[in-house]
Amino acid sequence: MIFESRDVSKPIPEVSLARWFRAAIEPFAAHTALVDGPSGRSYTYRQVLDLSASVANALVARGVRPGDRVALVCPNVPEVAFVYHGVIAAGAVAMMVNPLSTPGELAKYFAVGKPSLVVTLSMFAEGIRAADPAIAMVAIDGTPGLGALLGMSTTPPDVDVAPDALAVMPYSSGTTGFPKGVMLTQRNIIAQCLSLDAATGGDVVITGAHLIAVLPFFHIYGIMAFLTFGMVRRATIVTMPRFDLAQYLELARTYEVPQLHVVPPILLALAKYPGELGLPKLRTALAGAAPLGAELAAEFTRRSGAQVFQVYGMTEVAGATHMGASTPPRNKPGSIGALIPAAQARLVSTETGGDVPLGERGEIWVRGPFVMAGYFENPEATAETIDAEGWLHTGDIGYVDADGDFFVVDRVKELIKYKGLQVAPAELEAVLIQHDAVADVAVYPYPDEEAGEIPKAAVVVKPGHTVTADALIEFVQARVSPQKRVRAIKFVDQIPKSASGKILRRMLVAADI
Repeated sequence: MIFESRDVSKPIPEVSLARWFRAAIEPFAAHTALVDGPSGRSYTYRQVLDLSASVANALVARGVRPGDRVALVCPNVPEVAFVYHGVIAAGAVAMMVNPLSTPGELAKYFAVGKPSLVVTLSMFAEGIRAADPAIAMVAIDGTPGLGALLGMSTTPPDVDVAPDALAVMPYSSGTTGFPKGVMLTQRNIIAQCLSLDAATGGDVVITGAHLIAVLPFFHIYGIMAFLTFGMVRRATIVTMPRFDLAQYLELARTYEVPQLHVVPPILLALAKYPGELGLPKLRTALAGAAPLGAELAAEFTRRSGAQVFQVYGMTEVAGATHMGASTPPRNKPGSIGALIPAAQARLVSTETGGDVPLGERGEIWVRGPFVMAGYFENPEATAETIDAEGWLHTGDIGYVDADGDFFVVDRVKELIKYKGLQVAPAELEAVLIQHDAVADVAVYPYPDEEAGEIPKAAVVVKPGHTVTADALIEFVQARVSPQKRVRAIKFVDQIPKSASGKILRRMLVAADI
């Protein structure tokens, strides 16, 4: 059975993302677009239009051509918006990379994406140089800072960009393995924005309101909610380079935000805040990137008076496919909600490959105009994820009720969600197995109240060797970015595996409960 959205989608115009975005924000050019939370510096939408066009002209003058990748290795600062939209206006591809990546991880990202230029902040320059000493790089802070990426004209360059050309390339682990470049086209991003705009369950972004952008810009949530759809909705984006609970609450109070965009660990921190939240203007909190329990949602509503609703999706669909309702009676705690406009879904048995009856569990498959073009230069992984009929196999197990609302209950895929960020077990296993004392290893998710899940490793020690858990944790820590660190070690005699040699992670999870 194919499930359809109960809302009607809008027609997708055959234009480039840059032209569509520019036309969308020009009517409110005088409105404040961006505020740096820590310092208060701000920019209007007119400056977004002018500075992004100037960046585009500078990139063209540097020899950046349509289809080239420009890597943005930056935390959440306002200037990222100019570069992001400037890259797209130049016809190039905004390649979004976690700035906390280690040099080894950066080297892998650059090997996959082959960027012609890296844009960053000076504090990350040393790590980028260590990853690739020859790569062209511009730091947009300090001297000359952003000026090094500004051209003479504020009129966008005249470049021919087809709707099916690539626009953005964030990274995703897919179902397993090292992160792969997700090819999102101009049409993918526009379609996602139009579907979010047409959804009737609740506002993803409240038009004209202040919006705190603490979820990272390199993540698809940050790309869509803040850098793209949030700006189309005339929001004032208040940026935070990192999450600090006290500062987050201070900004939410100062700007009287009516809506929070969070991942479950942030919601937990707010629900457990020892004092008064002091957010009288708060109406809703939209949670995504990781599963949210009904109990936590209810506790936050009790503390704040704000209704919590969920959004479900993945990088490979340019954001969301499902969204909950923000108001009763359609709001269902624990549900990821109904399909957004233009999205389709199936629930498929992992045993038979056929559709399961209403109310029974199956793998969620999705289809729509926002499904990625594929993984960059990786047709094998693309074919494993998207079938011949265009269905993207999410790897999540769920069911749908009689109202058309979906619930996620398990995962087929092996990803660990640490504070909403993807961690691939295979990547950490490849690091740990390099240790002289490790004979075999398996990494699996372990429940954690604050993070949702943490990476835990079951380790078999080589005969004649000794090693402590702390030593192995430090070994991994030196080689991966913060969210990927192994947080716990369990020493075992053997790793459970199938006859074909596949690690049986579910047995490790079950043994630890």
